[in-house]
Amino acid sequence: QVQLVESGGGLVQPGGSLRLSCAASKIIFNNYLMGWHRQVPGKERELVATISRNSITTYTDSAKDRFTISRDNDKNTVNLEMNNLKPEDTAVYYCNALIPHTITEYWGQGTLVTVSA
Repeated sequence: QVQLVESGGGLVQPGGSLRLSCAASKIIFNNYLMGWHRQVPGKERELVATISRNSITTYTDSAKDRFTISRDNDKNTVNLEMNNLKPEDTAVYYCNALIPHTITEYWGQGTLVTVSA
């Protein structure tokens, strides 16, 4: 069974940093576009960043210049380095694995990031 397991969430003060990690198992990792999404209770899940198998990255405006997504195809992991965190970054962050142009998609269970003084 495919598993995406996130880690690294927690409580951080505004202006602080966190590094989220996602470990994937039982998938051919190189086939997947990997991404991070986030969701605030009562709101829709939103995309944060994606990284292709060739490490081409995309970011939403809210993540650009503060977050960095990376992947290690040998270790089947994808990371999200988050700097200068703001209270509005508070959300549950989800790891996503997607084969583009197919319906093959997997989600992790989410990890909570809370940015508060």
